[in-house]
Amino acid sequence: MTCIAIDDEPLALKLLEDNISKVPWLTRVDSCRSALQALKVLQDHPVDLLFVDIQMPGLTGLQFIATLPGNPLVIFITAYREFALESYDLQVVDYLVKPVSLERFIKACNRARDLHELRAGRGISRQTPEYFFLSADYSQVKILFRDILWMEGVRDYVKFYMKGTAHPQLFRASLKAIELELPAGRFLRIHKSYIVAIDSITSVRKSSVFMGDRELPVGETYREAVNLLVHKK
Repeated sequence: MTCIAIDDEPLALKLLEDNISKVPWLTRVDSCRSALQALKVLQDHPVDLLFVDIQMPGLTGLQFIATLPGNPLVIFITAYREFALESYDLQVVDYLVKPVSLERFIKACNRARDLHELRAGRGISRQTPEYFFLSADYSQVKILFRDILWMEGVRDYVKFYMKGTAHPQLFRASLKAIELELPAGRFLRIHKSYIVAIDSITSVRKSSVFMGDRELPVGETYREAVNLLVHKK
């Protein structure tokens, strides 16, 4: 897959270039310090995938993607969490928050490759799974994403509250690791200890989210993301 890296910060752009070079099936066509520069490059060199920063002078990453014709594959890489919900309206492949580990970067690239192959009519069996497996009592338990209501991190464990079950399922894992496995756009981190399924939210207050009759707290760090969800048009 061909790609372009776009970031106005030289150090961040250099790191992005380095990460791209470690993915054997990615070919970087160019690097750009602004969205306007990228537009000029794309006129002569259309590519399969764009890595885009959000806060850039002149034209933000969100504005840039909204102006592009067609439906390019896009991975946002930004220092700001608060634009995540807005980015999902643009149907981006993934939203990465700096600093980005190489493991997380490669996972986003794999997702982009899957979508690219599906668009090309290949790799039907490589569609993003609707489930994942977690270890519990020497077994691998299959968890369907559609069945998850919310997750709660408790020290070295995560409680999964599921549809149709009276009690949560407990797995030894970190909430951060679980978050990396969840499909983009379907779940929202609302607190350092809680991730919720967006479709299962029934109401929102200033400092809390309701999942039916259960009230969950919204952390200060995540309040803007919840507000964007409420006011999304």
